[in-house]
Amino acid sequence: MKDVAAEAGVSLGTVSNVLNRPEKVSARTREQVQSAIDRLGFVRNDAARQLRSGANQSVGMIVLDVGNPFFTDLAQSAETRLGELHRPLILGSSGQDPVREANCLDLFESQRVSGVLISPVGQVQERLRQLRRRGIAVVVVDRRLGSGEFPSVGVDDLLGARLAVTHLVQGGRRRIAFVGGSPELSQVRRRLAGAQAAAAESGLDATVEAICTDTLDATAGRRAVEALLDRSPSRRPDAIFAANDLLALGVLQGLTLAGVAVPDEMAVVGYDDIEFASSAAIPLTSVRQPRDALGQVAADLLLEHIADPDVEPREVILEPELMIRLSSTTRSG
Repeated sequence: MKDVAAEAGVSLGTVSNVLNRPEKVSARTREQVQSAIDRLGFVRNDAARQLRSGANQSVGMIVLDVGNPFFTDLAQSAETRLGELHRPLILGSSGQDPVREANCLDLFESQRVSGVLISPVGQVQERLRQLRRRGIAVVVVDRRLGSGEFPSVGVDDLLGARLAVTHLVQGGRRRIAFVGGSPELSQVRRRLAGAQAAAAESGLDATVEAICTDTLDATAGRRAVEALLDRSPSRRPDAIFAANDLLALGVLQGLTLAGVAVPDEMAVVGYDDIEFASSAAIPLTSVRQPRDALGQVAADLLLEHIADPDVEPREVILEPELMIRLSSTTRSG
């Protein structure tokens, strides 16, 4: 800054005002200082500013799987909203691992971020309380912790699963396999619960069998199909409802490689409605989550609590929509 002041022929205080309080400096002086900055290639040291002020405008975000397009779209939406107020987003991925999740939280706390958006995998309530005591706002995304002490935004997973299974039952499917990840994830539990409730309420002897997977990706979907096809034909499902679209796309691939006709022999429905769902070789029926709205609402809730830490936490629940495509075309019977 001293070099910039000397180059521009102004005081150090004037350079500081141009960088931090430009409204206090005339347009001509701002232009003079900015020209000096450009000539010298000066870059402000924000880390030093944060150490002096104890404040950081950045926001940390932890998602379950950065490789899942649902979460990248969600993060992009939140980043766009936060960017309007010049708050950069730092993205971390837990990979569904509580240890990695804890490491991300430790990093964000050490960086003194102003807030954290998190899709939790572990039991993190006490850790989030600690962040809040340190003055870091917290918003839970795509999950509800149940305590109501933190603001949250999510989609009605019970309704989404009901839409999917009701559609399958109305299309004549009776033996439905729910291919999901770990039941430790609340999203998986709620989608399974909604699926089983819809089957029970149909009055048509429909059943939903839970098939757990270690991960929520396409490889896990293919492995689940291999296990199901090892059964005798009479014990195989006539439909698969997957906990997310990556699993569902793996299911489609596994069925296609095994020569199983989709949807004639087995229907498939996913969840999330990522971009690849509609462009798959067999377009995938999927429960659409409003990703853009999720990210925007999450960012707005966080900004609300950064501005006023004492504001009452709000829980926002958005509605899903079933997008029907070729993978589940209805049949009679």
